[in-house]
Amino acid sequence: MEGHLKKRVFIDGSAGTTGLRIRERLGGRSDLETVVLPDELRKDVSARRDALNAADVAFLCLPDAAAVEAVSLVENPETVVIDTSTAHRTAEGWEYGFPELAGRRERIAKAKRIANPGCHASGFIALVEPLVRSGLIPADAKLSAFSLTGYSGGGKKMIAQYEEELRAPSGVSGAFSGPLFLGGRQYALGQAHKHLPEMAAICGLAHAPCFSPVVVPHLSGMEVTVFLHGVDVDAVRNCYREYYGTRGDGSGIVAFVADPEAAEGGFLSSAALTGRDDMEVSAYGNGERTVLVSRFDNLGKGASGAAIQNMNIVLGCAEDEGLVWRSGE
Repeated sequence: MEGHLKKRVFIDGSAGTTGLRIRERLGGRSDLETVVLPDELRKDVSARRDALNAADVAFLCLPDAAAVEAVSLVENPETVVIDTSTAHRTAEGWEYGFPELAGRRERIAKAKRIANPGCHASGFIALVEPLVRSGLIPADAKLSAFSLTGYSGGGKKMIAQYEEELRAPSGVSGAFSGPLFLGGRQYALGQAHKHLPEMAAICGLAHAPCFSPVVVPHLSGMEVTVFLHGVDVDAVRNCYREYYGTRGDGSGIVAFVADPEAAEGGFLSSAALTGRDDMEVSAYGNGERTVLVSRFDNLGKGASGAAIQNMNIVLGCAEDEGLVWRSGE
């Protein structure tokens, strides 16, 4: 950063879950001036245009169509746009904002248009891209995966529904009609989940995976699992160690963890990294079948934490400035 002038940051869509978490993470930063429009101007096109073009960095925390509109309002060639929607993740001219992938950190640092990764996609890509790159998984592989996600990923309406159900007395239905729905709820069964295109494109896969996301009854946290046949688990572990480093050995925000299962009594909780902005990857197997697992917070490395990490890289700050993670574990 040049001199001691504060960089101006504008959050377009600051009332949503992603925008709110970004505001929270930026709240203690003395190097930034965060611009938030008052409620009466949040949808005013003229006010948004002015704020976007006055910003050094603009976060778009909007639905896809609104994000596309916001980009069209940006005329200042120096404004860096970080879009957290799905709209630009495979679009030409946009850099995919996952700096741990080979070569991307350098490109992000120079980019004016950065597409923040999807939450489910982040976990899948962190597991699969290094293995495709190393040749352990062929590009024409047809993979299967599932993801457990906290209900905050569904936005304010889903949060309200779950919180009402969680407050309801046992046996009494809340926001939903019929019986309680506090178990895991699978969705996107038609195999058209909006993260599939980036999963395939960023990993260099010829086929999108067969993918099942499942909402579970805790606010935040995510666990993505990918299944492999005929891939040596030790080779996978060595690949992750080389690619990401091992937690506790000077690794970055994404790190390989040799055996988190041992510390959790043989279980892997999808809520283990709730409130944090880092990610853990691990691998298990018996010589014939291998299971890949990534764990993180869907609002952290899966959304807001990743967006701030990308901003830090663009501004030349410490990459983890303002983030919550445990680098020394």
